[in-house]
Amino acid sequence: MLSDLKILFEHGKQFIPDITKAEVPTPFKGLPIISDTTIDEDELVELCPTGAITKKPVSLDMGKCVFCGECSFAFPEKIKFSNYHKIATNNRNWLIRKAGDEPEMESIDSTLVRNEIKNIFGRSLKLRQISAGGDNSSEQELNACGNVNFDMGRFGIEFVASPRHADGIVITGPISNNMAEALEFCYHAVPNPKIVVLAGTDAISGGIFADSPALNRSFLDKYPIDLYVPGNPPHPLTFINGILKLIGQKK
Repeated sequence: MLSDLKILFEHGKQFIPDITKAEVPTPFKGLPIISDTTIDEDELVELCPTGAITKKPVSLDMGKCVFCGECSFAFPEKIKFSNYHKIATNNRNWLIRKAGDEPEMESIDSTLVRNEIKNIFGRSLKLRQISAGGDNSSEQELNACGNVNFDMGRFGIEFVASPRHADGIVITGPISNNMAEALEFCYHAVPNPKIVVLAGTDAISGGIFADSPALNRSFLDKYPIDLYVPGNPPHPLTFINGILKLIGQKK
């Protein structure tokens, strides 16, 4: 017992008491902040490997951004990444940041939230994660959501093994040809009503693989997406806070 108390004293609490107020250390690249500084916009656009940056005016699409930071290294006076992590949203357009935008963002567009999401999933939500050609980085971060630090299960949100036991699916990876049919099967195996979450840049836009002939992203044209969780990979706090806001849980 004394040994356990010593460990607790040295390491402190092993979990985050309040997920909604937690902060991520500064090296983390979160919400991009774009200034009004005049620069060579053509050079800035050329730097981005995924076409996430456009010009006139300069804007950055977090759904395409791989958070490599090359833009902020080359033009620190124009773009910087804050450690603000609550960047998951249900409005795809809100992932596009422009000069003058606030250093924080409104994550959930209430007009896009279906009534059954809050009415049915507000107290309990079971999700089936599908790796559709992912590189295992986003998958590892989602696994971390259930560890002792983040403890997503305390909110009634858990990953399950079978789509038959799930309330929705979380897609990671750019959706390869080999996984397109399996993704459809899994989606239809989830009972209605259900939600669809895209976790990570690859899932949202295809990332660096966006133009690859090895992808089949037709699934995204057929079914509505309830939540976009940007990041490469997305941080557990980004995912958990996004889900909590979507289903209407404050804590």
